[in-house]
Amino acid sequence: MPELLKNLRQHLLTGVSFAIPFIACGGILIAFAIALAPMTPTGPDFSKAPGLKLILDIGTAAFTLMLPVLAGYIAYSIAGKPALVPGFLGGYLSGQVGAGFLGAILAGLLSGYVVELLKKIPVSRHLRPIMPILVIPILSGALIGILMLKLVGAPIALLMSHANGALKAMGTGNGVVLALILGAMIAFDMGGPINKAAFFFGAAMIREGNYQIMGACAAAIGTPPLGMGLATLLQKKLWTPEEQEAGLAGIAMGLIGITEGAIPFAAADPIRVIPSIMAGSAVAAVIAMVGKVGDHAPHGGPIVLLVVDHRLVYVLSIITGTIVTALSINLLKARSRRLTNGSEEEVA
Repeated sequence: MPELLKNLRQHLLTGVSFAIPFIACGGILIAFAIALAPMTPTGPDFSKAPGLKLILDIGTAAFTLMLPVLAGYIAYSIAGKPALVPGFLGGYLSGQVGAGFLGAILAGLLSGYVVELLKKIPVSRHLRPIMPILVIPILSGALIGILMLKLVGAPIALLMSHANGALKAMGTGNGVVLALILGAMIAFDMGGPINKAAFFFGAAMIREGNYQIMGACAAAIGTPPLGMGLATLLQKKLWTPEEQEAGLAGIAMGLIGITEGAIPFAAADPIRVIPSIMAGSAVAAVIAMVGKVGDHAPHGGPIVLLVVDHRLVYVLSIITGTIVTALSINLLKARSRRLTNGSEEEVA
């Protein structure tokens, strides 16, 4: 079992190492465009800034490629080149059905193990040369495509429908509980369907004149990448040089309200990272709700400070959530390393 978990972690890290440049490129280009675009009550306005719109489109394209690359190279790590086709295809379809990075991870793992099984099927020596370049990619690609379109997409759509219904039913009757749930949802899949359900609920409330719901969401949005970036700065020994670079990129994205900046960390270590960022975002959202922070634009992070009510509380909520995330993940990683090495001195 330990060997299986070690191999699984290595497969995830391989996918992450290839995806990080796409996340950094896309996120920073998008952040740059949003930062310079005029901010209106409905969000950034690119109608009079075609140059910034071009940069935004390029960044969005790089971001879109992130999911196929993540899934493709997870699959590649498991089963080699024949697994690239189903991996890339599954990652792309994960974005299409709204399954986000969690769906891409699932697609990558399924693709790799399916191809491994197909490679073990005994075939004639005449067919053997075309198996890895024709037969295996076609069979595995078709199977993964069916799984992603018919099995993964429907449950996610149903889950989003139920989540929206539950949030609407709760309304503002218990603001703290609602903020706690919204903050955790924002962080859970970092731009995926759960995140989007919370975000669009907050955006819908703006139209009804309730800005506090979006205020709670806005505080939670930038906290995951900011928290992970801070964690890499506080205890560098716990993080690889590659993760430290991803942390700096995460800070840049968090400042502009791009939650996806935390994806490299969550993809490599979901068991520890996801609870940590959920805790930080939930704390940020609750502080914003209690402080009656209102966000008049459907966006988050420090970039929307000018259109936020109770700005000092808003900044305090983001800082507090960031610190909670950073301390939580570093504590969990340090404890894990102590258990693995059997020595506290190695993580001092």
